[in-house]
Amino acid sequence: MLDDAGKPKIRWFPKLQTACTTTVSDGLVVRTGTQQVDDARTNVVEFLLTSHPLDCPICDKGGECPLQNLTMEHGPGTSRMNYADKIHLDKHVPLGDLIFLDEERCIQCARCVRYQDEIVGDPVLAFYERGRSLQIITVSDPGFDSYFSGNTTDICPVGALTSADFRFGARPWELTNIPSIDPWDAAGSNITLCVRLDRDFDGKAMIKRVMPRQNEAVNEIWISDKARFGHHFTRAADRLQQPVAAGRAVSWQNALTVAADKIKAVGSDIAAIAGPQMSNEDLWALRQLLAGVGSERLGTWPPTHAGADLVAQVGVGVGTNLGSLGKGDAVLVIASDLEEEVPLWRLRVKTAHDRGAYLVVANARPTRLDHFGDECMQYGVGEAAEFMADLAKTPVGKQLAEANNLIIIAGAEGLTLEGSRALMQAAANFLISTDHVGKANNGLMATLPGANGMGQYYMGFLPEATADIMQNPPKLLIVAHADVMADDPNAAEWLSKVETIITLSLFPDGASERAAVALPIQSFAERDGTYTNGERRVQRFYTAQGPMGEALPAWQVIQRLGDMLGQGHAKPSAAAVMLEITHNLPGWAGCRYSELAKVDRQFPDVGGNDLYYGGTAYKNFGGLGVQLASAAEQGKVSEGKVKLPKAATAKLLAIPVTRLYNRERALRASEADILGPRIARPFVEINSADAKKLGIKTGDMVDITMGAASALRAHAHVDGVAPVGTIIVPRNLSETAAPLAPVAIEISKVEG
Repeated sequence: MLDDAGKPKIRWFPKLQTACTTTVSDGLVVRTGTQQVDDARTNVVEFLLTSHPLDCPICDKGGECPLQNLTMEHGPGTSRMNYADKIHLDKHVPLGDLIFLDEERCIQCARCVRYQDEIVGDPVLAFYERGRSLQIITVSDPGFDSYFSGNTTDICPVGALTSADFRFGARPWELTNIPSIDPWDAAGSNITLCVRLDRDFDGKAMIKRVMPRQNEAVNEIWISDKARFGHHFTRAADRLQQPVAAGRAVSWQNALTVAADKIKAVGSDIAAIAGPQMSNEDLWALRQLLAGVGSERLGTWPPTHAGADLVAQVGVGVGTNLGSLGKGDAVLVIASDLEEEVPLWRLRVKTAHDRGAYLVVANARPTRLDHFGDECMQYGVGEAAEFMADLAKTPVGKQLAEANNLIIIAGAEGLTLEGSRALMQAAANFLISTDHVGKANNGLMATLPGANGMGQYYMGFLPEATADIMQNPPKLLIVAHADVMADDPNAAEWLSKVETIITLSLFPDGASERAAVALPIQSFAERDGTYTNGERRVQRFYTAQGPMGEALPAWQVIQRLGDMLGQGHAKPSAAAVMLEITHNLPGWAGCRYSELAKVDRQFPDVGGNDLYYGGTAYKNFGGLGVQLASAAEQGKVSEGKVKLPKAATAKLLAIPVTRLYNRERALRASEADILGPRIARPFVEINSADAKKLGIKTGDMVDITMGAASALRAHAHVDGVAPVGTIIVPRNLSETAAPLAPVAIEISKVEG
C-alpha cells in the first residue's frame, strides 16, 4: 500500500497467518520474531498441552518429539491447567494390524489423514466427531489398508501413532542408526536400521526398527511397509547357521574342501544361478569363480524379466528424479502391477501425476494404478509387445511422444521371457524414435525382481542363461541366495539332472536339502555391500546387526572357495571387492566406497536446524550413491528388432502375478511376528464367465493342474479382474510354486 507521501510500503495482515496454510507469492514479506508472534506461539503450545497427557517418560516419541521441542523452545514454562480436568481417552486403539493410536496424545493436526489421502492416494483415515471429541478413525476394511501406513508414525508430531513392530521396543537415545538399503525391490529405498545391543539376541546388535533415510532422488522420506516391517528374517531362529555337508554340520574348512573337490571333478561343466538379494560384490566374486574354471554360465533368479541390457542402454538419464516430473511430462507403466511390484515407484508416479504429469497405464487386467491414470488401456493377454510396438500410431502414443520428458516403466506380467524381451525392445524403440533417451527424466525402467536386478546384469548374470541351465543342466550347479524349489514347479525335475549342487543361502530350502554342500551366508543387515537399483544407482549398505551363527558374507565364502581352487586369496573387505570391480567394469570407475558414501545438501532440509520437518525421517549420512550412465548418454543408440513371441493357445492360462505380502521364505519370520494378518490365504482370481462354465463360486476350493509337474490348491475369487480364459495366480502364497510364466492349466472344484 502507499504511505501518506505516496510511497509504497508493506501492508501487513491485521491478524497472524498460519505458516502451513499460507501460499508463498512473489514479494511476500514475513516477520517471525515479533512479540505478537512469540506470544501466539506460547499460546498455541499451551493450548496443545491442555489436553495432552504427561506421557513423556514412557512415550515412544520421547527424545525425538516435535511437541517436546516446541514446548522447550516456545512453551510457557509453567502450567496453569488443573490436571483433574484432563480428558482421558483410549490409549491403545488399533487403526489396523500394524498401526496403533493413542487418542489422548493426538493433537488433531491431520498430518496422517492428509498424507494418506493426498500423497499416497489411499483415503483410509478420517476424522470422527467434532470439538474435543474429535478423533482419528480408519474407514477401510481391513483397517488402515495401505502399503505406506508406517510413514504416518514418522510424520506424526507426537507419540499418537505407533507401530506394532516398535511400540515400547526401545528409547531413541539407546539406538545406533546404521544406513542401509531396502532389500526387497528395485526402488533401492534408503533406510536406516536402528539397532541396540539386546539380551533377546544374545547381547548382539539387533534391529529394533527400520526408518526412512532421506534421498530425494530415490525415495524422498518415504518407505513401504514391507521395507519397514519385513526385517525379521535377518535374525530368524531357523536361519542356516553352520555349513552342512552330506546332511551333517561341518566346519567351514571341511565344507569348502568338499565343495572345492566337487568343482575340480567337473572342470568347466559348472553353472551358477544367483538371486536378486546377492550384492554386487557377491555377484562379482561368483563370476570370477566360474571364470577361473572356464565357465560363463551365469543365470539370474527368478528368470521372469528380460531386457536389463536395454535399461543399461536407454535407461533413465543421470540426474533423473521422479519427484521433478510434472506438467508437460509423461509416464507410461505397462505390463506391471506397480503397487505390488515396486510400491515406492507407484507412490512417486502417483505424485508426479498430481503435479500434472500425463500418466498412461497399460495392462491385460485392471490394477490399482488405474485409479490414478489419465488413460487406462487394456490389451490381450501376452500382447504387451504388440501394443507397445503399435503405440506410436495412437493419439495416446502421440501425446507420449510429444511430452517434454517421458519415462516408460515396463514389467513382465502375463509374459514369457521372450515376451518380456520383446516388450522391452519395443519400449526402447519408442523412446529412441521420440528422442527421449540420453538425458535426465527420460528413458526406460523395469520392475526387475529384488533389490539388485540391474546389478545382476552388470555382473554378467542373465535370465536367458537360466533358461539354458534349466534346459541343459550342468554337472555342478551353484545356487546362490535363490529359492528355486519354492519359485518353480518344475525345479525338482531339472535339478534332478544336476549331479552336484552347492548352495549359498540364508535358510535351509529345497535346493540345500539336495545339495552336496550347503553354505550359510549373511543377510544384508549383517555385512557391508552395494545394490544397483532400477534406475542404475549403485548404493551402499552397512553392517548393522550381529551375525547369525557362523554365517559369512557370500562374497567371502566364494572367494575362500576360489582360494582353494588356486584363484588367489580372498579380499579383506567388501570395499576391496568393489575396488576390483571399478578397475574391471566400464562405467564403474566412480563407484568406490568413498564415492558412494558422499552426501550433498538436499532440500528440504529434513532434520536440519530450520526444523522444516518435525518427523523422524533421518538425514542421509550414508551416501546418496552413484548413478551409472546409460549407453545413450555416451553415444548414439539404435532401434532393435522386436521379435514377437508366438501367442499362447489354451482353453485356460495361468497368469502368475506378484503380491507384495506373500509367503516367500524370507518374509515368513515377519509374517509370524507382524505381517501375518496382511498376507492373504492362497487364492486365485477367475473371470466370472469362466467360473460360470466351470461351476465355481467365490470361496470354493479349487485344484489347478499345471501339466505333470504339480497341482496348486487355493480358494477361488470370482470377479471381472481376470481376463476371460485366464486364471490369475499370485506367486508365493501357496506351498506349491506358481508357474514362472503363463502356462496352460486345468482347473477343478474340490468337492466336500
